Amino acid sequence: MADVVLISGSPRANGNTEYLLNVCKEAIESAGLTAKVLTLRGTPIQSCIACGQCGKLGRCALNDGLNDMLPDIREADGFIVGAPVYFGTARGDVMNLLQRVGMVSRANGGWMSGKVGGPVVVARRGGQTATLQEMLMMYFICGMTVPGSTYWNIAFGQAPGTVAEDEEGIATMRTFAENVASLIQKIRG
Repeated sequence: MADVVLISGSPRANGNTEYLLNVCKEAIESAGLTAKVLTLRGTPIQSCIACGQCGKLGRCALNDGLNDMLPDIREADGFIVGAPVYFGTARGDVMNLLQRVGMVSRANGGWMSGKVGGPVVVARRGGQTATLQEMLMMYFICGMTVPGSTYWNIAFGQAPGTVAEDEEGIATMRTFAENVASLIQKIRG
């Protein structure tokens, strides 16, 4: 199991979201922790149906790939989710993932509480701050700790790889990931 689990909510292989998460992964590993990037690509994550079964099952009742990710997420001390912005907000499957992870955690002792992490967002032109705020709701309601950076965890890029040209965005992600790793290490003592 990895110390920090990062999930890419982009449908694109080697796209800008995945690029940013790999920047975070490298920073986390440089700090001496392990990190693992998972992807939602090819895994259609359904919306929560509020069935209440997660408290009885210890996992989600829906079988669409989320349950395969839950052990990694549960065992990690850090959790970062990256999302591309579509029409000014996070993709639906990203929010479905966050909401269902939150529901399973809260129904099973609140195991997300105390983890360190936060969202990472990339878009061509706009919608990043609204998306960041939308995604943060799960982190906060689950009792997670979200460290800051030098700016919000946003970056700009359209075509795959163009996010690498956003030097400030890359520096922001690197600092955020370093802060995630540092805080995990401090919490561990």
